Amino acid sequence: MNYYDILGINKGATKDDIKKAFRKLAHQYHPDKKSGNEQKFKEINEAYQVLSDDKKRAEYDTYGRVFSGGGTGSGFEGFSGFGGFQNADFDFGDVGDIFNDFFGGGRGRARRGNDISVDLQISFEEAVFGTVRTVVLNKTSVCKECGGNGAKKKSETISCAACNGKGKIHDTKRSVFGSFTSVHDCAVCGGRGTVPKEKCGHCGGIGIIKDREEISIQIPSGIENGEIVRMTGRGEAIQNGISGDLYIKVHVTPHETLRREGSNLLMDLNIKLSDALLGTKQKIKTLNEVVTLSIPAGVAFGEILRVRNKGVPISQGRYGDLLIRVNIVMPQKLSSKAKKVIEELGKEGI
Repeated sequence: MNYYDILGINKGATKDDIKKAFRKLAHQYHPDKKSGNEQKFKEINEAYQVLSDDKKRAEYDTYGRVFSGGGTGSGFEGFSGFGGFQNADFDFGDVGDIFNDFFGGGRGRARRGNDISVDLQISFEEAVFGTVRTVVLNKTSVCKECGGNGAKKKSETISCAACNGKGKIHDTKRSVFGSFTSVHDCAVCGGRGTVPKEKCGHCGGIGIIKDREEISIQIPSGIENGEIVRMTGRGEAIQNGISGDLYIKVHVTPHETLRREGSNLLMDLNIKLSDALLGTKQKIKTLNEVVTLSIPAGVAFGEILRVRNKGVPISQGRYGDLLIRVNIVMPQKLSSKAKKVIEELGKEGI
């Protein structure tokens, strides 16, 4: 059996040539069609599995069909010790790869789509109280028409003839250590074990589609600049696998007068010397309202005044505080009258 002849291509065919030939022949000989041929379909699938993989193709070109059908996959079949290595015509460079394929990472792990990362700019107020933002992404998503199963609505799915409904294809390879059998997803059904009797017209039976998707992002109250919001399963979708995640890095625009320190908000307030000496009331604009602040007589420069529950939301109606640092603005010039007043104050020990 010559895999190149089965697909009707020459030995120098590119990957695109191989894929095109496979799709054409698979469509022609699919068992569900009147002109279908199950045995021929299996041969086409086997040829594609080998020739579309660079490593398998290189082995096939070098050793013929020995690596794809030489054993039953019972482990170290035919292994007779290390004595004959010097006479064996094997490429020792692939031994590590063979062991990695059969005993290494990846076995039993679900296939997973790629994660997506985006940056989102929000205002200081939105960071404090939380908000909802919408982003539009061009990404691979699960087809909404068929829900990812690839079948037309109200159409049933049938067992995949290429893998006999198992969703897996067994490949046997031989190495200096004997014969090994690997298992991989069926290229026809994507590992599902079933194929749609009638394909979904929206995704062509694949179950996923590249499209623009609008995603609503809930930004929690009290989020810090540089924090990341994770949305599980909203990344790239993958056929017969788990969708990746969406990561949103939040950038908070600084406020003109307010700063944040944990659950508290901080601001500076400039007042006149006379207000510091005599005390006064002043209207202060917080993030969501205007409050009246009482400044006590004799307030010191740099003193902190606290307005309770006007800071960052904590939980269940609890808030941090607004902390106001007092700056006393000293006059640059004094009138003669002001000088006399201050001189009198000086005599009073003030």
